[in-house]
Amino acid sequence: MTKSTSELNPRTKHYEFAGPFGALFVTLSVPITIYTLFFACSESSGGCPPPLSSIPTTFSQAVTTLDWWKSLWDAQAFLLYIAWFAYTVVAWFVLPGDWVEGTTMRNGKKLKYKINAFSTFLLTLGIAFGVIVRFGPSSFTYIYDHWVGLITASVIFATAQALVVYFASFQGEKLLALGGNSGNFIYDFFIGRELNPAIGSFDIKSFNELRPGLILWTLIDISMACEQATRRGGTLTDSMWLVLFFQIWYVADGLYNEPAILTTMDITTDGFGFMLSIGDLAWVPFVYSLQARYLAFNHIELGYAFSALVFAVHGLGYYIFRTANAEKNNFRNGRNPKNLQFIVTESGSKLITSGWWGLSRHPNYLGDLLMALGYSMATGANTPITYFYPIYFAVLLVHRQMRDDENCEKKYGKDWIKYKKLVPYRIVPYVY
Repeated sequence: MTKSTSELNPRTKHYEFAGPFGALFVTLSVPITIYTLFFACSESSGGCPPPLSSIPTTFSQAVTTLDWWKSLWDAQAFLLYIAWFAYTVVAWFVLPGDWVEGTTMRNGKKLKYKINAFSTFLLTLGIAFGVIVRFGPSSFTYIYDHWVGLITASVIFATAQALVVYFASFQGEKLLALGGNSGNFIYDFFIGRELNPAIGSFDIKSFNELRPGLILWTLIDISMACEQATRRGGTLTDSMWLVLFFQIWYVADGLYNEPAILTTMDITTDGFGFMLSIGDLAWVPFVYSLQARYLAFNHIELGYAFSALVFAVHGLGYYIFRTANAEKNNFRNGRNPKNLQFIVTESGSKLITSGWWGLSRHPNYLGDLLMALGYSMATGANTPITYFYPIYFAVLLVHRQMRDDENCEKKYGKDWIKYKKLVPYRIVPYVY
């Protein structure tokens, strides 16, 4: 018997992020943090970080001056950002791609997703490199020169998008996220009320996850490299080459394996609200590129020995990340080439208890953390600010692991308790 809309969308009774207050705090603090990372690490501010004695005076003068607030707005940068987002939408529609089914939702349906993020990525890189080869590195430094304006554009667009999907979730019979139907505007706006907002076959959430922000991250890195090359007469430091290789490879890998995101918590569980919108469009491109931006004006040569160490740390992380995800994806798709052991829950689901997934419940997170450390190691040890990313990422992944464990305990009950005894470590084997 088909469930009614009210049965499918029960009222959310359990808050995450400390409820509406925590949601409001994160909503305000995320944009502030993005701006702060620029002003705490930039040439215009006096260094990375600027002299500590100058910070109170500079901060006071800035926030009390109308011209400083006006400087956050850049009309040209805003139009360019809108054009960039529009380009990625057009690429989704125009470029060919397979249609892949997602997981079965609680209403018994499966959505279909168009898989062409990697094609969009290749097209974008081709255009970018064509411009650089034709007009030189100095032609691709616009992002570095208009950084603050582009941040503002991304924050405004992400906020507007979150508001649109929130109010649209009240129109018609929508499948809501179990965690985003509390009835509190601040909380539901932040966490995401509708599970899969879409315009026809265009799924807004999966599109945002992989295209406008993630591909922009690579363009930012390339722009930062062009800024460095322009200043150095056409050459790049070994540190910049490492960051470029690591981060572009990471994005390429994620986009090439696009179907893998269809089983992640972001797609299957979380609604699409401000949290994912600001994360995808502003946080990912403008925070994750911190190392490349730092190296644009700090030309650090690491030397062969330290470069090899950085490469090894990142390489180990990538190996763990990719092989662990391959085990999981093969298993979920009915393949088990490694003969992994597993337990069968009362609901019929299978939980892996050997291989990487026997060492910890989230081995892919360990790989992610090692890669993040590699990015920051490439900037040397002159400033702690470029290590913000792995520190933040560790907090994010631990929080995500806790959310996942809580959801799995509700889903599997006593089977989850049994599973935790077989796989006691959460992320780092024998440590955590």
